[in-house]
Amino acid sequence: MSDTPKAPKAPRARAVVDLAALRANVRALRARAPRAQLMAVVKANAYGHGAVPCARAARQAGARWVGTATPHEALALRAAGDTGRLMCWLWTPGDPWREAVEADIDVSVSGLWALEELTAAIAGTGLTARVQLKIDTGLGRNGCQPGDWEALVAASRAAEGAGLVKVTGIWSHFACADEPGHPSIEAQLRVFTDAVAYARAQGLDPEVRHIANSPATLTLPEAHFDLVRTGVAMYGISPSPEVGSPEELGLRPIMTLSASLASVKRVPGGHGVSYGLTYTTPGETTLALVPVGYADGIPRAGSGTGPVLVGGKWRTVAGRVAMDQFVVDLGGDSAAPGDEAVLFGPGDRGEPTAEDWARATGTIAYEVVTRISARVPRVYLGETDPDTGTDTGPDTDVIADDTGA
Repeated sequence: MSDTPKAPKAPRARAVVDLAALRANVRALRARAPRAQLMAVVKANAYGHGAVPCARAARQAGARWVGTATPHEALALRAAGDTGRLMCWLWTPGDPWREAVEADIDVSVSGLWALEELTAAIAGTGLTARVQLKIDTGLGRNGCQPGDWEALVAASRAAEGAGLVKVTGIWSHFACADEPGHPSIEAQLRVFTDAVAYARAQGLDPEVRHIANSPATLTLPEAHFDLVRTGVAMYGISPSPEVGSPEELGLRPIMTLSASLASVKRVPGGHGVSYGLTYTTPGETTLALVPVGYADGIPRAGSGTGPVLVGGKWRTVAGRVAMDQFVVDLGGDSAAPGDEAVLFGPGDRGEPTAEDWARATGTIAYEVVTRISARVPRVYLGETDPDTGTDTGPDTDVIADDTGA
């Protein structure tokens, strides 16, 4: 078989991100919560899709807020020109409190140590920090325990009186909103509403109350309050099969991950494939080399199970996924170097989806898209919003680091 590549040459790999689909998803999510503002969550480089282009597109579609986990992610957005309401919530001692306040970022406070560090950082500057207090309603991660809420509210009220902070929000996060009917949902809502009522009784007047993540936005209108935070659903991925498929929810996956075959060759039966020789060809066959591996974010757990579309047919990873490459067995079918292998996408062409990869590797679709590494260039489609006529920037972006810049 000829090993002559086809022309024109295609990139080794690329993740194509459809920003028009993202805008449509944001509008669909806003319709689910028409009385609440929407926060577009772009933490972890927008779940692997690219924080800056996705934040811009989400704002075009009516997202009033953007949210990140770390202050460094939020500051990178400001440096890229984002000027709207912006919140970050995952703080550790020594983080850039003052820089965040100077950049007009709402900061989350979950305990007295954070409030004390924040006020110390801005004391004497004339700055007033916008603070959102987080109550742990049962998830057990960040957030103030209900037993400590009285002290945090009192300290926050005193800091407001001193002109150091303005409490703009009270918020929390669900543990099991992706399991409709789970008893923890109602319990968390009770803790949250009680915490808000107590804070208001003590003189705080938060602008926004929010607890709804993507699944709660889709299934719990009673949890919408003033603001909903949409992360994975904004990227067209269902929070869980129990909530519904993307199609059932009116959403469309926005990332398509593909690569160009690097090698195609005939091999005899009994030929081993990849490290450990865990796969042996059952007979004479054609092997195609897909030049992406776990350094690109392809799960090693996909060894022997990961689905790939080549030549219009689903194939399965043959043998182990290596750092830079894996192999698919094409059987009696032919292919040539440069042909496209589609790992996942919306499913329109019969290709696997991120959810298919999640099932094949025993994880969730969130992880599948988020782990696609900086080595894979992001290519953006639909950057000009036909509704506004605005352009979000260049049509390609290679992620430089883990800040989302």
